[in-house]
Amino acid sequence: MMSVLEYSEDMNKTVSEILKKCKELGIDAYEEEDMLDDEAITELDSAFANDNSYDDNDENLEELEVVVDNKVVNNDNVISKQKLKKKTDNQNIKKSVKSDFANKKKEMYKNKEKLTSNKVQVSENVVIYKNNMTVTDFANALGVNPTEIVKKLFTLGIMANVNNSISFENAEILAIDYGKELKSEETTNVVNFEKLEIVDDPKDLQPRPPVVTIMGHVDHGKTTLLDTIKNTSVAAGEAGGITQAINAYQVNYEGKLITFIDTPGHAAFTEMRARGAGITDIVIIIVAADDGVMPQTKEAIDHAKAAKVPILVAINKIDKPDANPDKVLQELAEYGLTPDTWGGDTIVTKISAKNGTGIPELLENILLVAEMEDYKANPNRYAAGTVIEARLDKALGPVVSILVQNGTLRLGDPVVVGHAVGKVRTLKNDKGQDLTEAFPSMPVEITGLNETPTPGDAFMAFESEKEAKKIAEQRKIQAREAANAPKQAVSLDDLFNSIKEGNKEINVIIKADVNGSAEAVKNSLERIEVEDVKVNVIRSTVGAITESDIVLAKASNAIIIGFNVRPNNTLKDKAKEAGIEIRLYDIIYKVVEEMEAAMKGMLDPVFEEKILGTAEVRQLFKFSKVGTIAGSYVVDGNIKRDSKARVIREGVVVFDGNIGSLQREKDSVKEVKKGLECGITVENYSDIKVGDVIESYEMVEVKR
Repeated sequence: MMSVLEYSEDMNKTVSEILKKCKELGIDAYEEEDMLDDEAITELDSAFANDNSYDDNDENLEELEVVVDNKVVNNDNVISKQKLKKKTDNQNIKKSVKSDFANKKKEMYKNKEKLTSNKVQVSENVVIYKNNMTVTDFANALGVNPTEIVKKLFTLGIMANVNNSISFENAEILAIDYGKELKSEETTNVVNFEKLEIVDDPKDLQPRPPVVTIMGHVDHGKTTLLDTIKNTSVAAGEAGGITQAINAYQVNYEGKLITFIDTPGHAAFTEMRARGAGITDIVIIIVAADDGVMPQTKEAIDHAKAAKVPILVAINKIDKPDANPDKVLQELAEYGLTPDTWGGDTIVTKISAKNGTGIPELLENILLVAEMEDYKANPNRYAAGTVIEARLDKALGPVVSILVQNGTLRLGDPVVVGHAVGKVRTLKNDKGQDLTEAFPSMPVEITGLNETPTPGDAFMAFESEKEAKKIAEQRKIQAREAANAPKQAVSLDDLFNSIKEGNKEINVIIKADVNGSAEAVKNSLERIEVEDVKVNVIRSTVGAITESDIVLAKASNAIIIGFNVRPNNTLKDKAKEAGIEIRLYDIIYKVVEEMEAAMKGMLDPVFEEKILGTAEVRQLFKFSKVGTIAGSYVVDGNIKRDSKARVIREGVVVFDGNIGSLQREKDSVKEVKKGLECGITVENYSDIKVGDVIESYEMVEVKR
């Protein structure tokens, strides 16, 4: 249902036009706030579609009555019969298109009645677990005495009183003991629809197209491959070809659809994943046969592995004279992608995106993986999915590209997107064609929202506009509360709690100064095993910590371990904002010792470093008695004499020692504040260079 006003906006007509038509059709509607049911809307759609008054600025043909010398004359307007016939044909086409669209909308409203709501039905046998639930809260939910729960926890080896909190895992064990099923509040509350646990009846599930993302090093042919795949689809006879209107599209190969999402890079792909958006079923890593595996290829492999989706490899540019696909196969194996031709499980296709060689085989391999994975969705429910991209159009308002992942999205559906809300006013496919409905795995563009969402935001359609508005408002309140809440980093101190809650993998990203150190730290951590819990190193590379590392850590719930490297202040701020902890070391056994201690829950009070300030070296003064004095500018905090100090060059620590002397002009001082210049010497180190960063720090005892 919708009001007369909403319908007028949807049809781009005035309220008076709608009310006039309602009067003609005998529909009870007299004011703009009067409601129109689905039957009335269908009747109005059909009436307007069959109306001869089009918005094409053409003259009404019924007014052209007088014929003189093979010409039609009326109101001083002379139109030849030939021109009139052309106009009549054009209007007949428009009439046919509009009538067809109206018929589709009629069918759409009929089908809408069959849709299943996205609300989760909670049976009497289900107990809802809320965050920070106490033993008493849980006992009340079960309908038993709290002391009974305390006794049962004791039999599990857990000492607790009625006011202590109870973990989900322990509550789940006890719930089973009482013949109940435990569900998290997050998975049953439709307000948090990203985490909503929707269980579809198997008979409602139908096959859906696979969703594919292509990643790789710059200039290795991703854009050319995407263009060639699109052209292959057109050559195969897809009606109308492809005029890409959005950053995603579907191609038809051998009668089967494949959806491609064109993300601007692996960091953007993982940023969406960090927001909880698992949009991709399959990742294709593209590698140039002449270049081989490059730094961005390695990063793309890390991001794809972290997403835990099937990975296909396309070795491109095999037509080039210096192509060496065998070298690429060897490099892939070194990075854990053993080719299927070598007995591994990674399907590799040799292609030339430029001339089309191997493209059919690549598409066949995508369909093969899709068949093995058996991707399905339920089209018979209200739609849910993810925002791919969004922009603000001056005329249309927010224009949003979305991927429908479950259910069917229909024209006029009330939707919540992130915390934006509205009704689907227009619905277009990747070719810019108007649709009445969109099915699972289909990328579409919609308008009608009250604000512009963010890529990665989830969306869900609802039965009524009232419900959608209420949920959007609750989500806004949650977003404000989350923004004001302190960021919770995935810290080493939290690992033991994570283990107790059933987590069997600790994700870690390693960045080191040299390859030997990276490998040594990785091997040492992977050998640690405490009660079946293992360290999973999702990336181990040489060089300074980057923004890409922070994005990957956020998406993978990982901590970053830096060995003999130092992040700059900008990256520290980004990590803090993302809630990512960066742990820095210079001795391997310390890394292992702390990780093991955390995994065993035996973290004792330790000394933690406190960064006092950083200074940038801008000029050098050399004296035989004193050594090298670094003429520096304090860019952050304070530099203290006698504090510990690191010399950092391009993000890598080149020396760790102590500040020897600190001067302001000719005076020796104890401290120099941010924004001032000073002279600094570092004990036992004179190889300072212009551009180096001197970091002043001290060790402070901290209780765990």
